[in-house]
Amino acid sequence: MARLHAMQVFVKVAETGGFAEAARQLHMSPPAVTRAIATLEGLIGTRLLTRTTRSVKLTEPGTRYLEDCRRILAEISEAEAAAAGSYATPTGTLSITASVLFGQIYILPILMEFLDLYPAVTARALFLDRVTNIVDEGIDIAIRIGHLPDSSYAAVRVGTVRRVVCGSPAYFEEHGMPACPADLANHRIIAATSAFSALDWRFDKDEKTVVTVNPRLYCSTYEGVVAAAKQGWGLARPLSYQIGPALLAGDLQTVLADHEPNPLPVHIIHPEGRRASAKVRAFVDFTADRLRANPLIN
Repeated sequence: MARLHAMQVFVKVAETGGFAEAARQLHMSPPAVTRAIATLEGLIGTRLLTRTTRSVKLTEPGTRYLEDCRRILAEISEAEAAAAGSYATPTGTLSITASVLFGQIYILPILMEFLDLYPAVTARALFLDRVTNIVDEGIDIAIRIGHLPDSSYAAVRVGTVRRVVCGSPAYFEEHGMPACPADLANHRIIAATSAFSALDWRFDKDEKTVVTVNPRLYCSTYEGVVAAAKQGWGLARPLSYQIGPALLAGDLQTVLADHEPNPLPVHIIHPEGRRASAKVRAFVDFTADRLRANPLIN
C-alpha cells in the first residue's frame, strides 16, 4: 500500500509540476510529499524527478514510469469499480435503445419488469429505426441486430433472428405458395421504405440467389408492412422477430424456409466494459436471461 500511495503522489507531482501544489491537492504536507517521492526513487533505484528552485521536471526514466503508473492506477480503479458494481444496488437513470418493433415487443416488457424489481432506477427508452451513437447520445445500453463492427464496447450475444418471407393463410389459399425464390415474381409484394429495406432479396446461405422484387405497396414502417400482410394483401420480408406474435397467433406463416440466409445475431452492447455501473450490469444480466429464453429470438 505504501508503494501504491507513493505512485499516486508521484503522478500528482508530475501532473501539477510542483511539490507544493501536489501537496495541496492531496491534502498532505509538502515534507510528506517529498518523503513519498524519495521513498519511491529509493525502491526503484533511479531518479524520477529533477528539482530546481522554480520547477520540477521528469527525467527520462520518470517519463516512462509515469505512463506505467497511470496505467496501473487506472487498472486498479477499474477493478474496484467492477467489484463495487457487482454488489451495489442499481440506482439512477438507465437509457436504453433498440429498433422500434424489437423495443416495443420484446424490450419494453422486460424493462417494466426490471423497474418493478429496482425502485431506485428510472428508465429512458429510445426505440428508433436507426443506429444510434451510444456515447454522443448518452445511452447506457443498446440492443443491436446484425453483425457488429469491431469496437471497444462490451457485447453480450443473446440470440438470433432470421430474414423471412411471410404471408397470411388467406393469401396463400387464394394465390398459392412460392416454391422457390424466383416464384416471387408472380406474387404481390409489400415493402418498407426504411433505410434497412432493399429491393434485392438475397437467399440461401451464401446469399448468391438474388431476386429483385417490384413492390406494389410501400409502407413507411414495418408495423404497416406486417399489418398489410396480416390482412392478406401480399407477401412481405420482415425479420422473424417482427412477426413473432403474428406467427404464434396464426395470422401469418413463413415460406421458402429452405432458402433463408444465415441468421443475424442479437447483442446487448454497452460502452462501460469492466467499469459498468450496477444498473447497467443488472439490466444486461436480467435482459440476457429473458431474451435467451424467448424461442422467437433463438
